[in-house]
Amino acid sequence: MRINKFIASSGIVSRRKADELIKEGKVKVNGEIITTPGYDVGPKDKVKINGELLRPKKFEYLIFHKPPGYITTKSDEKGRKTIYDLLPEEYHHLNPAGRLDKDSTGLLFLSNDGYLVQKMTHPKAHIPKIYLVHAKGKINSIELQKLVDGIEIEEGKIAYADVCLIESTNAQTTLQMTLFQGYNRQIRKMLDAVGHPVISLKRIAHGNLTLQNLERGKFKVLKPKQVTDLKNYVKKVLADNNIPFIMQ
Repeated sequence: MRINKFIASSGIVSRRKADELIKEGKVKVNGEIITTPGYDVGPKDKVKINGELLRPKKFEYLIFHKPPGYITTKSDEKGRKTIYDLLPEEYHHLNPAGRLDKDSTGLLFLSNDGYLVQKMTHPKAHIPKIYLVHAKGKINSIELQKLVDGIEIEEGKIAYADVCLIESTNAQTTLQMTLFQGYNRQIRKMLDAVGHPVISLKRIAHGNLTLQNLERGKFKVLKPKQVTDLKNYVKKVLADNNIPFIMQ
């Protein structure tokens, strides 16, 4: 993690203030003065600011079942409802690993462990996200293959997915779609491109995390073993993609 982000994630200063402290030579990593905000630090590095050790904070991890009608952000200039309106104030400092649009539902993972969240959302990490999708009309085999092979949803952006056909009628088609990319509104754009707009979209899994029996609008704090299992899973997937992951 970049050292400016590491300092800011501790909650003592903003990212901008962290940049200033670094450039002023007030930050040391393992006894060495660091003046580059982009310097990479790991969980075992000792970071000091003005001679004071930056203590690791208590990390919290939870899953949340997002209902429709809420956006995945901490505040909104348009005054729309956010997921934080449904979470107790004590969890308002947690950040989501990825987003779901206003009309989508399902699993969100939130944490103040910036290192883990950053690794889970790394564009080359390919952490799978699984969705249950209802689309308008009957999708034929040619259109299904297009979803698998890849569709240009924007100039230079080819989106693809693993697709499993669950049910199909003249009125609608039910699919399970697994994404390894993270383009904005990817599934909606892909299905629009083959002429079958999304009726409903629900994320049912992210990595090895699932909704279990969690009701809409409810959350569940992960147990220590679940956190360890998640980190081990992320480490393995990242290793397969030549991305380092340091267990904390």
